[in-house]
Amino acid sequence: MTEWLQDLSWEEAKKAIKESKGVALIPVGSTEQHSYHLPLGTDTFVAITLAEEAAEKTSAIITPPVWFGWSPHHMVLPGTLTVRPEVLEDLVFDIIESLTKHGIDKFILINGHRIVNVVWMQLCAQKAQTRLGCTVKIFDPAYMSKDIVKELGFGEVGHAEDIETSHMMARFPELVHLEKAVDNPIGASQLYSVDPTYEHDTLCYVPSSIEHAKKNAEKAGGATGEPSKADPKRGQIYHDHLIKNLVAVIKQLQNKRLIKFSREKE
Repeated sequence: MTEWLQDLSWEEAKKAIKESKGVALIPVGSTEQHSYHLPLGTDTFVAITLAEEAAEKTSAIITPPVWFGWSPHHMVLPGTLTVRPEVLEDLVFDIIESLTKHGIDKFILINGHRIVNVVWMQLCAQKAQTRLGCTVKIFDPAYMSKDIVKELGFGEVGHAEDIETSHMMARFPELVHLEKAVDNPIGASQLYSVDPTYEHDTLCYVPSSIEHAKKNAEKAGGATGEPSKADPKRGQIYHDHLIKNLVAVIKQLQNKRLIKFSREKE
């Protein structure tokens, strides 16, 4: 059963926290342009659908989603909302701190906004673990799927490309307008790439400049990659692979808590 925290009374929340074995999922995404064919909330929808299905399989609870991300490079197109990373770090830390007061001590930050969110999430996780004594994991779909994306025939990680579009077609088909998609093939990378499967550096990515973002906006409505090659069947296989990994992470944390309890009873 999916337990969204905002849907529960405090009595129900108390029971759900106990059943979760101390694990909470925090879906984090963004509200930003995703070209002509995908909604502004794509990144958050991705985090939400992963959290919901994984919670059904594990009884973890889910906090209200964080609909905002660090998106300065997407401000070239209307509807994008960008929040400073230090503000996001403090916001998610406060969410974690609040829940630690009520018996949650294991957290998974589900990142739908890819590598741009990762840096502040790492800082937040480290601060929470140090100050609050809890455990915080980051679950990033791009990194957790790099062993299957090539097998599925997907192109490189870009923005609103065939990977994101396929996932959205599988989970939120009513929000996808593939007939509006415009391809913007990704050129060869030299030493740096945002794609986790790239053989060189994928961790030192710096968000695009406004000038570079403007070129993509003019060429393909903000997309990079080839969304026209998306299809829901591959999107569902991709989704199922991520769920398998996310459930495994949740169960590891739940078992860790059980081990802790058993030792306390000895």
